[in-house]
Amino acid sequence: MRINGHSHLLPNPEEIPQFMKEKEIFWIDDDRKFMLQKNWKRPVTDSSFFLDHKLEWMERNKIDHAVVLNLSQLYGNGLRLEEMKKVLRFQNDFNAKVQSTHPDKFTCGFVVHSGFIRGALWEIERCVEILGLRVLCLPTHYMDSIGTWRSIFDEEIEPILELANKYNLAIEVHPYDGEKFIHLENTSWRFHLVWMLAQCADSYHFYTLNNYHNRFPNIRVCFAHGGQLAQINLGRRIQGFDGRPDLFQGKSHPRSAIGHPNIFFDTLVHDVDSLELMKRRQGTNQILVGLDDPYPLGEMESAPQSSYPGKLLDLAVERNVITKEEQDKMWSENVLRWLGGEYAEDLRRRLTK
Repeated sequence: MRINGHSHLLPNPEEIPQFMKEKEIFWIDDDRKFMLQKNWKRPVTDSSFFLDHKLEWMERNKIDHAVVLNLSQLYGNGLRLEEMKKVLRFQNDFNAKVQSTHPDKFTCGFVVHSGFIRGALWEIERCVEILGLRVLCLPTHYMDSIGTWRSIFDEEIEPILELANKYNLAIEVHPYDGEKFIHLENTSWRFHLVWMLAQCADSYHFYTLNNYHNRFPNIRVCFAHGGQLAQINLGRRIQGFDGRPDLFQGKSHPRSAIGHPNIFFDTLVHDVDSLELMKRRQGTNQILVGLDDPYPLGEMESAPQSSYPGKLLDLAVERNVITKEEQDKMWSENVLRWLGGEYAEDLRRRLTK
């Protein structure tokens, strides 16, 4: 059984509401060549961005099931309130339709905007109780109601975590929008190659300092892209915590979160050495397969990148960094433990018939 814990899916151009194109919020050209926003466009680099081709791609690569996250372009940061609510509702309804139409192939996530707590709580209730969604997608950072950028694990968002804890949700933390608050020129793909990893490390920093991994025991959080800089940065965080305790009054020690059973990381770190460090830091039980398909920084079939889905774990087995048994668990059991609860047990039964 092979489950991909980090995947994305584009709506077809005709499925996107007209107002989103008119207001240049997000749309896809009719030829399916580009995804677009105001003053921004990105090529659609693989046909598996779209549902029918995604199913073919999964079958070709022997992937039994995939967790489809929300599109990062639809976190809603910086949008007017009414527009933001419509955009997020469209994204969540689209994902819910995909999951309900193909329940054996997809588990889909939903997104809320943490800058508007009451609306976020209402949307969580709607998505869980009406749409049947079980994976809450959160950005590493969000813009609050007065235009200030905050870590997603700021104390103001604790009501969201309380409700997620009540519903026993899995949470995915994914970076985006770095260029909006990191004041550097956007060249050489620096925000995807460097700053996204820093954003994940920053969100992990505050999640663990605030002891949320113990305070909310029913939620399981997965940090995208292996939380890669969070792994290498652990020693510096411990040094700082121990050396300047005056800056961390009331906070939890970084060591308390290492290998915690409710904190997961995906495998998308691109090299075996990074995977080995993550294994030594967190243990293989806390690592799950995440391909980030169909983006070019994901594990896709690519001759120039010498890549294919699952290559990193194959190399890790070949180099004796992990065992075949550990590899199999990352593809299946670890993803199911992250999804958690009755939903995961039902999914396990359906996929192992």
